[in-house]
Amino acid sequence: MPQRLSHRQSGFTLLEVLIAVLVLGVGMLGAAALQISVMKNNQSSFQRTQAVMLSYFMLDAMRANRADAASENYDLTKTCTVTAAGLVLVDNDKHFWLQALKDNLGNAATTCGEIDCAPGATTCTVRIYWNDERGTGGSASQMFETSTRL
Repeated sequence: MPQRLSHRQSGFTLLEVLIAVLVLGVGMLGAAALQISVMKNNQSSFQRTQAVMLSYFMLDAMRANRADAASENYDLTKTCTVTAAGLVLVDNDKHFWLQALKDNLGNAATTCGEIDCAPGATTCTVRIYWNDERGTGGSASQMFETSTRL
């Protein structure tokens, strides 16, 4: 009497392999999308850090030249073009500050600076505007404001 050998299946079926590849592909696409989001937010964070440093750059220049700051010579309406360098320190400070804004936050028409000092220069406010359209955190228009006592 012949013995029946039971044949057990070993390995995977083609359907199981296709499902595993599909799950792996969806996971890899999710990881790639997460990486893109992280890169966008990293760039946005870098620009905000640059705005903080550039606002302190101008405030330190005004502290070094307190007499002109007290005379409100540093006041600047919202300006999006780099002003010409001049023969006086105030004009040079404004020129180099606006140029630094364009160099670090993007040389676009939306990269602007504004300075407003109270009479007697007890308090000065520096505002920096730029376009953050690559960021994922909401509005493309960004504004950073720093107020301090000189």
